[in-house]
Amino acid sequence: MLSEGDPVPDVKLEGMEGKPVSPADFKGQKLVIYFYPKDDTSGCTREAQDFTALAQDFEKAGTWILGVSKDDAEKHRKFIDKYDLSVPLATDADGSVCEAFGTWVQKSMYGRKYMGIDRATFLVDRDGVVKRVWRKVKVPGHAQEVLTAARELA
Repeated sequence: MLSEGDPVPDVKLEGMEGKPVSPADFKGQKLVIYFYPKDDTSGCTREAQDFTALAQDFEKAGTWILGVSKDDAEKHRKFIDKYDLSVPLATDADGSVCEAFGTWVQKSMYGRKYMGIDRATFLVDRDGVVKRVWRKVKVPGHAQEVLTAARELA
């Protein structure tokens, strides 16, 4: 499981328009990578809207934001358009990135066990080192908390 102080994994995601994206693309800049279960669900929508509302503040703090789920680019595009989101989203189709970050976990709902993405956020410094990890994220106030940590990070 990825922890604070670890180097960010050298992984590849599918960005919008099918272009590859990797945390290494942001070397020299701060990066927030947040994992969320599914586009267009209540908690995931709220989280994306909260990061969008603070996007300019993150930019002023020299920090990029990247949302990650297993949804494909077409579904991401519809999600972005429906809610006028400005945060870029990426696809982890095979789940390998979720595995590398430790966000692919067993969940339970109504007694049924299944595998899914655990809502988690990682703040990566300019050198590609994970500086903060939030697991089992509760959405209200989370984006602001991440922004505060990003501002404190040199």
